[in-house]
Amino acid sequence: QVQLVESGGGSVHSGGRLRLACAASGMVFEDASIEWHRQGPGKQRELVAQISNKGVTNYDDSVKGRFILFRDDDKSSAYLEMNNLKPEDSAVYYCRADLPVLGDFWGQGTRVIVSS
Repeated sequence: QVQLVESGGGSVHSGGRLRLACAASGMVFEDASIEWHRQGPGKQRELVAQISNKGVTNYDDSVKGRFILFRDDDKSSAYLEMNNLKPEDSAVYYCRADLPVLGDFWGQGTRVIVSS
């Protein structure tokens, strides 16, 4: 079945960096558009970044210039490179894949904690 597994979360100081990974299985990954969402404590889940199956990216203004989303279709994975992390970036980060016909699927999330 379709599975998405996030990894790479952790605890860092303000200004640090992390690379999150989203490993997919059970799908033709190259057909999927990938999104990263995050949900901080007491907040609604929000879209952070997205990449189409053709590699076109879009970022929320809050992370633009700091985060980079890219994909490696040979590895059926997408990565979120997070630079200059801020405390307000603290959240559980979720990977979402949107597939033709099959629909959308979510990973279990990985937690990012940024301390000042």
